[in-house]
This record gives sequence, structure tokens and C-alpha cells, in this order.
Amino acid sequence: MTIQHLFATPFYTGALDDPALLADLAHSCRSLAADDAAGRRWSRDNHYPGYTSYAALDDLPSRDPAFAALVRRLAPHVLAFAAAAHLDIAGRKPKLDSLWVNILRPGGSHSGHIHPHSIISGTVYIEVPDGAGALKLEDPRLPMLMAAPARTPDAPETARPFVYMAPAAGHIFLWESWLRHEVVPGRAKGERISISFNYR
Repeated sequence: MTIQHLFATPFYTGALDDPALLADLAHSCRSLAADDAAGRRWSRDNHYPGYTSYAALDDLPSRDPAFAALVRRLAPHVLAFAAAAHLDIAGRKPKLDSLWVNILRPGGSHSGHIHPHSIISGTVYIEVPDGAGALKLEDPRLPMLMAAPARTPDAPETARPFVYMAPAAGHIFLWESWLRHEVVPGRAKGERISISFNYR
């Protein structure tokens, strides 16, 4: 008997091993949260539990050298992921499309979503206090499972309908943009700071 596991979903974990850059980015993120009135207003009006620059600022790498340095550090990770996922991009390099700051208050979450019009999405984690919410990834086949039974408690990640990835400061997570994901509520007492991005 042969059992094959088909239609794998790639997920990449890398590291931004640069404490000085992480400290600069933490300072820049907090400064944005203090200065960006439009972003704070959007966050409030859309019930975002904290601050995001998502709908307010689209020029962070040209605005702040710390974000420009981050983009340079992300490029080889994105290329490595594209190669590992066997993406046929005809010899071209994925191009950064958007990059934004997320500061989640204690207990904050972000409901399930995808990132349309992109090929690779990801997040780099700047500050992750103990007990911060994990990234929850959803099996893309879930809407079609219909009457499928639940999986056994010892099921491997490849068989589970949801997988939870617990980040730490400096982690870089990458995935294909169609993969549905969310941030679950955490138990941390401090803010969870991350920077998310899309490549096309």
C-alpha cells in the first residue's frame, strides 16, 4: 500500500538576526503610531485593536531608513521562498508591493483573511511578549471538506485543518498570498509589534 501526501502548502520561517535593526524598527513603529493620525483613525473606525499603518501610509521604506534596511534584508528570504515553492516567475525577482506596521494591544486579534493581488505575503516580528497571539493558518481545502470527520489528536500538521505558528522577535514568516490566516487573541500583557508585507 502507498499513501502520498499531495498538494502541499509551503510555509517559510526565517530570521532577522539583527538586534540593532529590530530596536530601530520598534522605535519607528511606535513613532508612527504616535504621529499617524490617519492610521489611528482608520484603526478606530475599523475596530482594529491597536494601530496599523495599513490604510494610511504606503511609503515607509522611503520615509524611514530602518524600513529601507528591512526591505533589503527581506529580499533574499523572499527569493529563497519563491524558489522552494517552485514559483515560475520567469527569472524575475518578486517586487515589494506594500509594507505596513501592526501594533496589537493585549488580547487583540485579527480575523481570517487573504492578501489579494499578491503572490507572496509575510510578516516580520519586531516585539513578541510572552503569551502573544499565534498566527493561525487554515487548510485551503477546508470549504470543500463537507462531511469529513475531525482529525485524530495525534494527526501531523499535514493533516490538520488549522496550524498555529508561534512567532518570536526576529522571526520572518512567508506564505503564498492565497493562504487564509489570522492572528488569534493572546494572553500577553504587552504590545505585539509586527511588520507585514506583500510581494507581486
